[in-house]
Amino acid sequence: MRSSDILIVDDEIGIRDLLSEILQDEGYTVTLAENAEEARQLRHQTRPAMVLLDIWMPDCDGITLLKEWAKNGQLNMPVVMMSGHASIDTAVEATKIGALDFLEKPIALQKLLSTVDRALKYSEMQAASGLSLDKLGNSPAIQALNRTLEAAVKQNGSVLLNGERGSPFELVARYFHKNGTPWVEPGKTEHIVDTPLELLQKAGGGILYLGDIAQYSKNIQQGIGFLLSKADRYNVRIICAGSPAETADSTNQDTRLIESLSALTVNIPPLRSQPDDIIFLVNQILTELAETQKIAPVKFSTAALNILRQYDWPGNLEQLRNVVKSLTLTADEEEVNEAAVHAVLGQFSQTPVSEVVGGFNFNMPLRELREELERRYFEYHIAQEGQNMSRVAQKVGLERTHLYRKLKQLGIHFSRRGNNDKGSGE
Repeated sequence: MRSSDILIVDDEIGIRDLLSEILQDEGYTVTLAENAEEARQLRHQTRPAMVLLDIWMPDCDGITLLKEWAKNGQLNMPVVMMSGHASIDTAVEATKIGALDFLEKPIALQKLLSTVDRALKYSEMQAASGLSLDKLGNSPAIQALNRTLEAAVKQNGSVLLNGERGSPFELVARYFHKNGTPWVEPGKTEHIVDTPLELLQKAGGGILYLGDIAQYSKNIQQGIGFLLSKADRYNVRIICAGSPAETADSTNQDTRLIESLSALTVNIPPLRSQPDDIIFLVNQILTELAETQKIAPVKFSTAALNILRQYDWPGNLEQLRNVVKSLTLTADEEEVNEAAVHAVLGQFSQTPVSEVVGGFNFNMPLRELREELERRYFEYHIAQEGQNMSRVAQKVGLERTHLYRKLKQLGIHFSRRGNNDKGSGE
């Protein structure tokens, strides 16, 4: 299993606690999120092997979150949807997007356990039979990556994997792992700060994989810096991952950590740089689906494959895998045609550049455009003032109660840590 077996996402505390108690009694490790924002953070931090995701939540419904993960190439774990009011159409839609299964509330105990067991077994098979590095293609971009890795593995020290979201970070990281040596990931993010030496002891002689550093707070990043300073003593190679664009834009980024990791950097090419590998990868994914999910493979027409070759894949390999899975599950005939591919890729369509001026889409309704401007305005000042809401209120000229009401209306989440506010803040 990964460092966390199951992530439960449900806004009802009674259901979260009940499911958690049942699953922990069965020996599983469980992490809880009460809304979509928490789920986004915990998906990065705890690396769940599966997710139980409620459809109806106040901040963002489960279908929207599922689409977001699929679009961003982050649907690399089985997701089981839950609802007490969903229709058959909703369940079908979730499956098309990439959900593994659907549970209707109230959930029967045996149905819950059997579904979780199947999802975790699928997760294990997916990890065991996932695309290995020698199956990523044979394009010049992949050949260059292989040469870089062959040189990097002969060196000592930490490694930073640079790549866009959805890149095969963990797969590339495992290239550095030697059989018979430890492969360790933190059970919880806090372990990086709370028990760093224990992590290093467990990983002694092997790999400590910390994932995407851009998702961590500065406190956690400073903890990674401490781990790097002690790694040699424990004969541990630390491997981190990150997106250059997200790292550069992050206001929480610890520049000293990037400097410490920059000695040995491996750049993972984006999928759009290897169009000649797309057909090969599609066949690999079809084989993977047949072996792990017993999904009968389908044939892709030449026109369908050409569309996939020409697409720019902002979510990279994970997005390709999710698209192929969706097309396979929803194929009406034995062959996936051009129209089917257009329909699935249409879910990920982005606003044409011509419609965007100064970072804003002027084809939006005025109310939505105004809300977008206000959202960016407040997010900017919250970041500038380090989440100190008293200073933010002074800066934007609003009373704190009015400010909190406005932030809630715009769906902006913030932390009061280090803040002197004493109000309830809702």
